[in-house]
Amino acid sequence: MAADLIRQSLERLAERQGDPTARVYARLFAVRPDAKPLFVGDRTGAARGEMLSQAFAALLDLAEGGDQGARLIAIERINHEGLGVEPAVFADFFPVVAEVVREGLGEDWTPDVAQAWAALTDRARSLAGG
Repeated sequence: MAADLIRQSLERLAERQGDPTARVYARLFAVRPDAKPLFVGDRTGAARGEMLSQAFAALLDLAEGGDQGARLIAIERINHEGLGVEPAVFADFFPVVAEVVREGLGEDWTPDVAQAWAALTDRARSLAGG
């Protein structure tokens, strides 16, 4: 059931607002201004879009009980550390995603959806070193 709520919330977000990449990264940079210089080379936003796409895939896999999402997050934590990104900064990405989804869903962000996202982001943050 939680996996269905996560999937449906992402589908509704896409239907209502299209690509959320700009909103996610604007929020990330507001929460973590120290992350913005890490994207100086991403002039077109393509890297940000790809990273968000992979994050969505990992989150959906986690929600469905798979292990690929957990592996991807663990691997990317190590990759990001190699780029100078502290695990806490990497881990903060997942609640930012949830917040953008919450804002995009408005009144469709029900207590059940909130609970599903809270459990999912807690797990993702733990895997990410946060």
